[in-house]
Amino acid sequence: MISAGDFRNGKTLEIDGTVYQILEFQHVKPGKGAAFVRTKLKDIKAGGVIERTFRPTEKFPEARIDRKDMQYLYNDGDLYYFMDQETYDQIALSSDIIGDELKFVKENEMCKVCSHNGNVFSVEAPLFVELEITSTEPGIKGNTATGATKPAIVETGATVYVPLFVDNGEKIKIDTRTGEYLSRV
Repeated sequence: MISAGDFRNGKTLEIDGTVYQILEFQHVKPGKGAAFVRTKLKDIKAGGVIERTFRPTEKFPEARIDRKDMQYLYNDGDLYYFMDQETYDQIALSSDIIGDELKFVKENEMCKVCSHNGNVFSVEAPLFVELEITSTEPGIKGNTATGATKPAIVETGATVYVPLFVDNGEKIKIDTRTGEYLSRV
């Protein structure tokens, strides 16, 4: 059990049968009246964010989230297949669960599959990936003083904005959380 006075960002807890992750919290001590804790909570299954206040003495059970490394095998229509590297068990997840998380992930790369009580609710891509540019326009000479960027399509089909000096066939490093270009490889 975790009390509202001990809330921290990133903690997961179960409130009324729903699992929430704490995005933000703030301990408030008004001049008049009792103290309270103001929070922003994200429903990890539905994805919605709610704001709620608690008394510091309220207690909730901490939810156990299992994150398991699995290899992304392939995509077959609406299903994405993953394999456990230890037991070689395969699971298929629908595109509703995956969302846009795998737009920078190539086949046979490792991902984290997140579950609560055996129910998978999301997939986390690696933080950084190295991908090859398949299509981009050539940079315009003389337009480099402003740090200009141009769109480039990488081998997974996603679009990334890269500096003008990057050309077709080059490998680049991308931050999967923001989708930003980091460097050439």
